[in-house]
Amino acid sequence: MSAKPGESTVYTSGDTSCPPDLRFIHYNDVYHLEPGSREPVGGIARFQTVVEEYHAQDGPGVLTFFSGDAFSPSLESSVTKGKHMVTPLNAIKTSVACLGNHELDFGVEQFQSLAADCTFPWLCANVLDPAHGPDVPLGRCQRSIMLRSTDGTRIGVIGLVERDWLDTINALPPNLVFLDVAETARQFAEQLRGEGAEMVVCVTHQREPNDVQLANDLPPGAVDLILGGHDHFYGHAVVNGTHILRSGTDFKQLSYLECRRRRGPPQPPQGTKPRIENPASEWDFTITRRDILSSIPEDAAALSRISAVTASLRSTLDKPLAHTAVPLDARFSTVRTRESNMGNFIADLMQHYYGADCAVLAAGTIRGDQIYPAGVLRARDLMSCFPFEDPCVVLAIRGKDLKAALENAVGQYPSQEGRFPQVAGIRLVFDARLPPGRRITAMHVAGEPLDEGREYTLATREYMARGKDGYTDLLPVSKGGRTRMVVGEESGGLLLSTLLRQYFSSLKAVGQWTVFDGDMRNFWGGVQERLHRVETVLEPVAAAAKDGSVAAQQGNGDREDGERMRFLMRKYTRRWARIVHLNLAAAAAAPEADREHHDLLYGRAGSGGGWRTDWTKSIAPRVEGRIVMIGG
Repeated sequence: MSAKPGESTVYTSGDTSCPPDLRFIHYNDVYHLEPGSREPVGGIARFQTVVEEYHAQDGPGVLTFFSGDAFSPSLESSVTKGKHMVTPLNAIKTSVACLGNHELDFGVEQFQSLAADCTFPWLCANVLDPAHGPDVPLGRCQRSIMLRSTDGTRIGVIGLVERDWLDTINALPPNLVFLDVAETARQFAEQLRGEGAEMVVCVTHQREPNDVQLANDLPPGAVDLILGGHDHFYGHAVVNGTHILRSGTDFKQLSYLECRRRRGPPQPPQGTKPRIENPASEWDFTITRRDILSSIPEDAAALSRISAVTASLRSTLDKPLAHTAVPLDARFSTVRTRESNMGNFIADLMQHYYGADCAVLAAGTIRGDQIYPAGVLRARDLMSCFPFEDPCVVLAIRGKDLKAALENAVGQYPSQEGRFPQVAGIRLVFDARLPPGRRITAMHVAGEPLDEGREYTLATREYMARGKDGYTDLLPVSKGGRTRMVVGEESGGLLLSTLLRQYFSSLKAVGQWTVFDGDMRNFWGGVQERLHRVETVLEPVAAAAKDGSVAAQQGNGDREDGERMRFLMRKYTRRWARIVHLNLAAAAAAPEADREHHDLLYGRAGSGGGWRTDWTKSIAPRVEGRIVMIGG
């Protein structure tokens, strides 16, 4: 049989002239339905085509194993909370899945809701939630399952996860019980074989070294395959007689396995010296890597589903998400040269979500290039202002390196470069007359003068932790730098768009917790408590009376409070306008075409209903002297 586009043999052993007894597909860590721009481009539509190809071949029916991470993070998931991924996972005929850490980004109850709509079980054998019973796994997953091939062969499957990523998820139920991975695998392997399993497979969501450790800790023959996830690369190894496989990421790769019962003495892998890898195993494997290339045609039904998701997103993105009591300055001319109230708000949110000492955000992150007027913020506004799909991360960094990173940030001022910083928990003074690299003349972190020898925790973007925009002083040790990754992409790092949507959902006066379970409510309550010490938030006004007038149900005291609020907001808006160099007199004299701008500045009911609303708390971030420039 000729090789298909993107197909290559990774491993083969035994007699491949006879038909396979079992056929598997494996994939892991998928986030985006649409293809990328580089080969292998991936995308669910081409992935679906390849899956259908294998199902159409002669032989036993294909069983498909998924090793976790689908419901987040992506731009789409920040809107749908993972729901848009359920139908595609069902359509590619997934047979069983392992719980991934990103399945829990929107809380355990949301995962359970999504899992209920899946046509396949989710497994997690070694993390138990005692609140639901002595042996109930996290998220009410199953611990193991017995699959049957079309010829009746029984395959026992166990789901296993590592402790490391559990320690980084913010909203988990209390008192979870973590069981040793290898001991759990051994117990369930024995049980499944006792129930007639001819093959035992572990689907895991843990780093490759932990899968290797698992294979080494198990007796030979206990488990035939470890199908892993959590890492985003393709890899295969045989350790202690057990095959360990991970199959890329993002619908860009999959693995196709043909499994044959050994007929006679175990045969060595083709092209190797004769040796018996695992005399206890009864299986030989042919493992094929399949890259999803642009030359593969796209499945029409999958394309239609993508179009439906896109149309639904358009509708959702137009819905009100938040309310701001003040204009938000996201102009490039502001955020790339000086402190901005928009930059302060985002940096504060990052810092207090992760409980870090400070936060630094490259101004190039903020893409709106406009002033968002006081009033309603729609999801579309925030997605277009923060479109990037790299997550937030937290680094442990020495004060000396933090200062060096900020020297890079201000080193090209007054040029409007994306590296200019927006900060939280930091106050710095820089002299633009001094040479780049020596411009910072004073710096405080967490309210104290910078200690160059102290280790601080810094919330930032993964992009910056890769040294982009010149932030090489943020590189972690694993990338040749000096920082230490505390929270990474796969251990609690959320997209800014997801962070914003969750925060604004927590501010709503009506239905604020409909998508949050108790643990998420408690967590976001703590975030609000910390964040609102530094960020001004206005309480909602009373709900409108039937005639639509808020004043209709206010007493004299309420009206007096309203007038006092109007006075304060006019005063604040004028102060804000001075800071951002807007000419109020010119705005007051503006023609009718500029009426909305006039109303905004002078405190009338501008776009979105003015300074406060009745359906949510209103944010009111301000500029407060975190970054002071002299000599420019």
